[in-house]
Amino acid sequence: MKSLRSTRTGLLSALLLSLILLKFHGLNEAHASDSSRLPVHTLTGNIHLHKNFHSNFLPSNRDIIVYLPPDYDQDQACRYPVLYMQDGQIIFDSATSFFAGKERQMDERAQALITEHTVEPLIIVGIYSAGLARMNEFTPATARPSGQADLYGRMLVEEIMPLIESQYRTLNGPANTALGGSSMGGSVTLYLGLKYAKIFGQLSITSPAAFRDDEMIVRYVEALRGKTKQRICLSIGTEDLPPFLDSTRDLHQALIDKGWKQGVDLYYLEVPGAQHNPDERATRVDHLLKSLFPAAKR
Repeated sequence: MKSLRSTRTGLLSALLLSLILLKFHGLNEAHASDSSRLPVHTLTGNIHLHKNFHSNFLPSNRDIIVYLPPDYDQDQACRYPVLYMQDGQIIFDSATSFFAGKERQMDERAQALITEHTVEPLIIVGIYSAGLARMNEFTPATARPSGQADLYGRMLVEEIMPLIESQYRTLNGPANTALGGSSMGGSVTLYLGLKYAKIFGQLSITSPAAFRDDEMIVRYVEALRGKTKQRICLSIGTEDLPPFLDSTRDLHQALIDKGWKQGVDLYYLEVPGAQHNPDERATRVDHLLKSLFPAAKR
């Protein structure tokens, strides 16, 4: 029975992800073909773009986008914690998002919350995903032979982080280094975050595709020898696709069973009515930043 259930789950996973990719690829194709509608950029604050970053681990070049806090240029002695985010093209700018016209508004919300002294000033680094290669890059080889998540992790830790640390005034150490992502980016965030627990002390996982490969990421948590010293922010919408919602609840329970405690080092949120898109996830950015970077933390 479990074998049949696993097969059905795998087929459903592939179908759902294919439909999502086709839907939003089609939307963006239609958007791009309308010459009367030029993309409108929605960037807020001090934004830097590193074009065509080349990795020695993966073949696809990608852009890296960096948000700097409001006082970055004024206080030259200050250093800042860093949040590294997957799918960088959807977190700041609706013009580059693969969800046509939709973005997570992380720049707007960070700017507002930092200005209000609700969260501590931080740097946010968005790592663009590589189009159709995204599925393989966010999948561990232990789940599928084509998976490249471990190579993606090496690119992140051995190439991108040194680049950011050499060009910006960052604070080092796990307490100052966070990793985040949504959907498949959320699942790979947890996988790599746990693998590199001594580097990433804080993880943000939004609407993860935890159902993939017979809930591989849930089983990965269950197989941990013990709880890590990491703070985890996990969220999902109640109107998200059922496999996303059900598997996220399984993931939440696995974290609880392993020893994470709500309000101490686990910040779990279910948003009534929220669906699977960046606009809905934007409403959870405050929860993410306040949970992992509260102004009173230091």
